[in-house]
Amino acid sequence: MLIKTARDIKNSEITPENIFRDRRRILAAGLAAGLLPGIGLDTEAALPDGISLNKTKPWPNSIDEEYSDFDDVTGYNNYYEFGTGKTDPARYAHTLVTDPWSIKVEGEAENTGTFTLEDILRPHSFEQRVYRLRCVEAWSAVVPWVGFPLADLLKRFSPTSKAKYVQFFTLYEPNQMPGLRYPVLEWPYREGLTIAEAMNPLSLMAIGLYGQALPNQNGAPLRLVVPWKYGFKSIKSIVRIRFQESQPQTSWNMAISQEYGFYSNVNPRVDHPRWSQASERRIGGSLFSARTPTLMFNGYEAEVAHLYRDLDLAKNY
Repeated sequence: MLIKTARDIKNSEITPENIFRDRRRILAAGLAAGLLPGIGLDTEAALPDGISLNKTKPWPNSIDEEYSDFDDVTGYNNYYEFGTGKTDPARYAHTLVTDPWSIKVEGEAENTGTFTLEDILRPHSFEQRVYRLRCVEAWSAVVPWVGFPLADLLKRFSPTSKAKYVQFFTLYEPNQMPGLRYPVLEWPYREGLTIAEAMNPLSLMAIGLYGQALPNQNGAPLRLVVPWKYGFKSIKSIVRIRFQESQPQTSWNMAISQEYGFYSNVNPRVDHPRWSQASERRIGGSLFSARTPTLMFNGYEAEVAHLYRDLDLAKNY
């Protein structure tokens, strides 16, 4: 291995400080123009005709923290349909076909049926929300998501009084998703929320991040973001929504119920059976990076604690 020292490096090879500090904007611009290799337009979902992110408005309640690096957020993911390695989704998700795309709505609602992605998106205005995302492996990220309130979408289907829960399903397409060949989980991937959780103003249907359409590996073209829960609750590439009276099955609860409960709220006072949840580190840092205390409900306690007033959060994990 050739290791260069400072005296070996020409001035022309050194990145100017102002460019280095502005690398996220430059990277995003390069990706949007199709000028950069790797994670680019081949892994980014195309939005339907007439749907644009140009008029996205900033959400006034976003957290005021530095964003995680774009390449960390788009290059280090859990998306088992494309492999169990953290870099597998960015490597293989170019096979995902997101156009055309439709969502089937069923169950305890008055307006059910199959809707195109354009049907789903057209009535909504989009906003950028800066949220924390917390993973059970004790890393976290700060991401500027682009989307619209989940509640605004669900209300369009007029859930009935029997609809106590809502369940979501990820695309199941083995020809596009190589990870589906392996029985890591029971496919298709599924997640669920109580209606109260789904209607909470924090719950977001995301169609983009960092001002551009979602890359495939981040859940294109439509994914959920539930910022007070662990990241696996924020299901990707949604193709089906079901309203129901009983608590729905969720993939990780089905696979390892003693480790992953239905609620999956961030609770630093309850350890995962195999590791502590009391602290975390930002994505992109090394294993030796400084850790910070994990916040209850991932820092959104004021907004969501009332949803669990009557629950023992150690038993209802």
